[in-house]
Amino acid sequence: METSSKENTHFFSNTTILPVDRSSFKSESSASKEKQSCCGSIKIFLGALSFVYFAKALSGSYLKSTITQIERRFDIPSSLVGVIDGSFEIGNLLVIILVSYFGAKLHRPRIIGAGCLIMSAGTFLIAMPQFFMGRYRYERFPSTINSTGSISPCLQDKSQTPLSALEKSHTKINAGCEKEAGSSMWIYVLLGNLLRGIGETPIQPLGITYIDDYAIEENAALYIGCVQTVAIIGPIFGFLLGSLCAKLYVDIGFVDLESITITHKDVQWVGAWWLGYLIAGAISILAGIPFWFLPKHLPKPESRKDSSTSSEQSKFITEDTKEQHKSYQQQVKIAEMAKGKSLEFLSSLLNFLPSLKNLFGNPVYILYLCASIIQFNSLIGMVTYKPKYIEQQYGQTSSKTNFVIGLINIPAVAFGIFSGGLIMKKFRINVLGAAKLSLGSSFFGYLLLLSLFAMGCENSDVAGVTVSYHGTKRTTNYEQALFSECNSGCLCSKNDWDPICGENGVTYISACLAGCHASNGSGKNTVFFNCSCVGTLESPSRSSSAVVGPCQKGNECPKMFLYFLVVSVITSYTLSVGGTPGYILLLRCIKPHLKSFALGIYTLAIRVLAGIPAPVYFGVAIDTTCLKWGSKRCGGRGACRLYDSSALRYVYLGLTLVLGTVSIFFSVAVLWVLRKSSSPQDETLSANGERGACGTKSRKDNFVNSDHLIQTTYWPEKETRL
Repeated sequence: METSSKENTHFFSNTTILPVDRSSFKSESSASKEKQSCCGSIKIFLGALSFVYFAKALSGSYLKSTITQIERRFDIPSSLVGVIDGSFEIGNLLVIILVSYFGAKLHRPRIIGAGCLIMSAGTFLIAMPQFFMGRYRYERFPSTINSTGSISPCLQDKSQTPLSALEKSHTKINAGCEKEAGSSMWIYVLLGNLLRGIGETPIQPLGITYIDDYAIEENAALYIGCVQTVAIIGPIFGFLLGSLCAKLYVDIGFVDLESITITHKDVQWVGAWWLGYLIAGAISILAGIPFWFLPKHLPKPESRKDSSTSSEQSKFITEDTKEQHKSYQQQVKIAEMAKGKSLEFLSSLLNFLPSLKNLFGNPVYILYLCASIIQFNSLIGMVTYKPKYIEQQYGQTSSKTNFVIGLINIPAVAFGIFSGGLIMKKFRINVLGAAKLSLGSSFFGYLLLLSLFAMGCENSDVAGVTVSYHGTKRTTNYEQALFSECNSGCLCSKNDWDPICGENGVTYISACLAGCHASNGSGKNTVFFNCSCVGTLESPSRSSSAVVGPCQKGNECPKMFLYFLVVSVITSYTLSVGGTPGYILLLRCIKPHLKSFALGIYTLAIRVLAGIPAPVYFGVAIDTTCLKWGSKRCGGRGACRLYDSSALRYVYLGLTLVLGTVSIFFSVAVLWVLRKSSSPQDETLSANGERGACGTKSRKDNFVNSDHLIQTTYWPEKETRL
């Protein structure tokens, strides 16, 4: 900074005798060539980084789309699935500080390339359990498994069941118990996701700061918006891939598909969840290849050579911190001149704690960090369990749910992020304006979320669970409510889940509990007759029939689902508009040499305080709304089979809304601090595009440094261009 000040003083003292015009003309052609070279190089890096964002977003979103598939395949509750989902953030936690702080001083593109290889290895590991565990077994009454004889579901005497069927059933159960007792294959999914988190770590802090370092300042916001927009294409393909794989049977290629007696509409159906991970892993390998051939440094734009800080960033570097910045620059120069790498590492290590103290002494950074943590708790929990919410609330299949999210919801998010970057560039919004835009998008987004409380479906009529066998509301004693006079003569188990739909529109947990005494057909076409419990709701003296599978939701549910989609799309767009302004607020309100470190700490806080706990406590809360739990073959509670629709709606949307409201209060605090640290004259000038308001202690600080005078002289309105 001393050298820069001296050069500027010398420049002003010699303006009357030196041929300034000639020197400016002389450098004009070289500056334009350098600008073209810089733009070309940064655009190559921009394209490579966009593809990496696409790859990591695809694998991450595909994991979200397979949440219910994994839950059913490994027979685990939602809370445990939340732990698996959070393991990705734990992987980030292990290395984020080292990568973000020391990675900025190394070869950033190659570190990103190495991360892609690790990420692909973790993705492949997630799919491995499919090739080592046994075939998937679902609950079905023997008569539906392509049996030639007619077997009574209501087993009044075990002698009615053929001996071969009983022996075969006991053999499968015993073998399954031995298999389950020996391993818990879901651990491999957890470890693979953790490895994915480790590999993904350098992409955001090193990639974004690389663009911000070498891009023209006024284009930085647009470039970051483009990267995030392209990244949203990844979830589109991720959810569409999840939709495709959900239609394919889990053991496709290993079993005869003609022998499968359930369809993708059945609650016990598990799709080929593992197939998408193999595809995502291959894409991650391809995405990492270009980074091994990119340079460590790019030529800086001409507008950024004369100053180490942008004009808006310079307003945050007040006089009491200038000496520390000079000390840092001196340490960096010493490290660069040293022949050994050990001195550079030691210099960085000694500067770690002062940098951390300086970062947490920035009130704008701290308040925005708190707002982001709480908001990401809301968004991560909502996105993680959104497929499950749609399936359980509106009775949709996993395939259709993933298709709708990928084709309708995600593009709205992409358009919102891109719109935010475009608005920033079009209207030349400064940091204060970015804070307002971020706050406004959050406020209106969560306001729209309120309307979703009125767009739910009622519980399905399930005999003994949501309604009694006589048509009234269910009793509080769940186990006793499953049994009634109509099925008292049957030997039924309360743990079975093999739902059938009676002709009266009521779902029964099993054909046995429905009191069915006869069946006709096999597999998916099985029809049950003489079901004593089915007739009790209309005419107790008449027995009725039932078919395989649960009944559909009420007639109003499809209409509610349509309303939900419309509001959900608008909400997603509104919340996403504030994404890019938030990034710019974060980057412009910290010192330039702390950008990588600040983004790393920001990412670390989001991972630890939002990414890890949010799926877990959202899952625990959702588990409390379960009405019917499945049972594992060897005993113990399995995955939930049926949820209370009303309770699920209030828990899922309520948690999301409460957390979002708290984050808005912190965003208001960020705006208040920015307004307080900006003088009224700064705000007036900012409105005219002459100078941005970005937080200084006083107007005097803006003019203390001669570098700032030079910048405002040669680049008027630069502070408002992001």
